[in-house]
Amino acid sequence: MKTITIEGQLRTGFGKGATRQLRSQELVPGVIYGGSQEINFQAPAAAFKNLVYTPSFQIAEVVLDGKTYRTILKDLQFDKVNDSLIHVDLLELVEDKKVIADIPLKFVGASKGVKDGGKLVTKMKSLKVKTYPKYLKAQIEVPIDDLELNGNIRVEDVKEENYEILNSPRIPIASVVLTRQLKQEEAAAPAAGAAPAAAAAPAAAPAAKK
Repeated sequence: MKTITIEGQLRTGFGKGATRQLRSQELVPGVIYGGSQEINFQAPAAAFKNLVYTPSFQIAEVVLDGKTYRTILKDLQFDKVNDSLIHVDLLELVEDKKVIADIPLKFVGASKGVKDGGKLVTKMKSLKVKTYPKYLKAQIEVPIDDLELNGNIRVEDVKEENYEILNSPRIPIASVVLTRQLKQEEAAAPAAGAAPAAAAAPAAAPAAKK
């Protein structure tokens, strides 16, 4: 799993004035929690770019005054006017303490339903899991080879060792649906089959002359 490094400094000033001054210097305030104590820090906005603007799940090693904290991203705040990053919340990874994280899904294989003309529709991009830090990984692989037309893969179908999956078990995460062309072909099939039967029906006898 990819790890990025963020170098910053411990915060010494607090309050609205101090926060405004940080942002005027293109620094972003942040907090690291979950460890033995809460750590308030600041780092250049550019240092968060590879952590924030990506769908990937990553470890962030935050270096503050010579000490490194292994963390994962938990929350972000953006300015409502210019959409710039204004605050970051990170969770410190403690080896003997379980964490909750959103792990991206990766669908692997070739679905039977797609081979038969259907379309794969993914309904969830990640799953919320609870696990120890040593089991965290970049993605959860979900095989779809057996997924047939009109079939679903649900949360409960994902079996991942060492993970407690917190999403509702019956929620679909992927399905194969009929494409418009396949629906038209299925609709046309019964009509085509009915035509010969109608042609084979005996003609009505002419009415007897009176």
